[in-house]
Amino acid sequence: MRIKFDHAPFRYEDCGKIDYSEAHSLQVEYFERGLKAKRENRKAHNVLLFCEHQPVLTLGRHGDEHNLIVSEELLKQRGIELHRIERGGDITYHGPGQITGYPIFDLEQFGLGVKKYIYLLEQCIINLLDHYQIKGERLEGATGVWIEPGHPTRARKICAIGVKCSRYMTMHGFALNVNTDLSHFSLINPCGFTDKGVTSMEKELGHKLDFTEVKRNLQMIFLSLFHK
Repeated sequence: MRIKFDHAPFRYEDCGKIDYSEAHSLQVEYFERGLKAKRENRKAHNVLLFCEHQPVLTLGRHGDEHNLIVSEELLKQRGIELHRIERGGDITYHGPGQITGYPIFDLEQFGLGVKKYIYLLEQCIINLLDHYQIKGERLEGATGVWIEPGHPTRARKICAIGVKCSRYMTMHGFALNVNTDLSHFSLINPCGFTDKGVTSMEKELGHKLDFTEVKRNLQMIFLSLFHK
């Protein structure tokens, strides 16, 4: 589905199942176009990409290598790539059944700073989860969306967030576990945490969800919260 720029604050692109490197290159292309437009005092185009990747680990620019708790050789044996990338945050997993969302937005067009932008990303996920009767919440001092964040033994992350921002242009974004195989998170300390778990919408509800429907609902929520 594509939305014309004339009728929405961003264009939505469902990239479907796409190699991580290909999606990253697409992000960079849109990001650099946006920066060029801003340097030339033109209006940058805003794009929201939804992707689904094969199993891959990504490590943010300030991430701790020690949060990868298996060898890179073992990753290769399992066919799992490791990408060191320019976003914030630590290490996380992307894979089938997960919506990986990349908003390439000019925050100045939305009147947003980075802190408020991340808050709205979290709110999009919280609103989506609420639609499915799952209570998503924030955890003070940590980005992303959590289930039971205040419980010392049951706190678990359902959505990771890590972004890059330059001249108020963004790239990277969020990873929401919908029907995700959570066993891959055993390869890492997710987002650098050793005392908290991970979960998915499927695990919380006890059944698989219609992946296309979840993406469509999330797209609509983005439209409702990101407006000029």
